[in-house]
Amino acid sequence: MTVRRHYYISGSVQGVGFRYRAYHAARGLGLTGFVKNLYDGRVEMEIQGDQELIPRMLAEINSGHFIYIEDVDVSQIPIVEDESDFVVG
Repeated sequence: MTVRRHYYISGSVQGVGFRYRAYHAARGLGLTGFVKNLYDGRVEMEIQGDQELIPRMLAEINSGHFIYIEDVDVSQIPIVEDESDFVVG
């Protein structure tokens, strides 16, 4: 089942390769969406794809040596039709 989820992620998530890992994890799993740093130190991310693959992507991101996810605010949002890539902002 295809879903789209919106995330605000805080912790040690900027300057540690978070966006790089997110991009490669998403591409490897065939997921779409975006990831970007926010001015308040958090990361904003939207992921769209098979709901069973999203936890695998998050686990792959969190396996980075310097990444430490402290808090995750997640919500389900409407699917974006015809989206075909995962973008780093």
